[in-house]
Amino acid sequence: MALTINDIEHIFAHRGHEQYAGDPVSMLEHALQSAHLAELEDAGDELITAALLHDLGHLLHDMPGSPSADGIDDVHQFRVVPFFRGLFPKTVIDAVQWHVDAKRYLCAIEPAYHGGLSVDSKRSLQLQGGIFSSDQAQAFINQDGAPEAVRLRRWDDKAKQAGRPTPNLHHFLHHVRRCALKH
Repeated sequence: MALTINDIEHIFAHRGHEQYAGDPVSMLEHALQSAHLAELEDAGDELITAALLHDLGHLLHDMPGSPSADGIDDVHQFRVVPFFRGLFPKTVIDAVQWHVDAKRYLCAIEPAYHGGLSVDSKRSLQLQGGIFSSDQAQAFINQDGAPEAVRLRRWDDKAKQAGRPTPNLHHFLHHVRRCALKH
């Protein structure tokens, strides 16, 4: 069953205050910062929506804190996909479901990238399968949605700054509504 935009707003209202795993921002602040970075690059409604919602899967279960600190990969990037089908186009879904593999890809093609990851991102990287081999990296980047997921990943990595000003959730929900599928 697809989520509605009202459901998404409700999830952020009730769980968005939770700390983003190991970083000095809440889940909502991380989402807003990611979407704002996408908006600043004129990424378009679909990628701004993906940036806003890429970690919503973390909020769809009752695992407080950082699952990776407990040695758990919560597969948040896939957990949310069934709820997005019927609501968003493939572009949004692909960017969300491949943003973790984009981290694995960037570690493979940019040696310095790994060093810039947060402690929790490095820990979760191991649980998520580790750095891609060169063959895996090539296969990843050739699939639908991979280049967009890489863009999203870069915003994701930068969206962890305490106190960074952003527009509010309602501002970004306009992008979400514009790219939502019509029923």
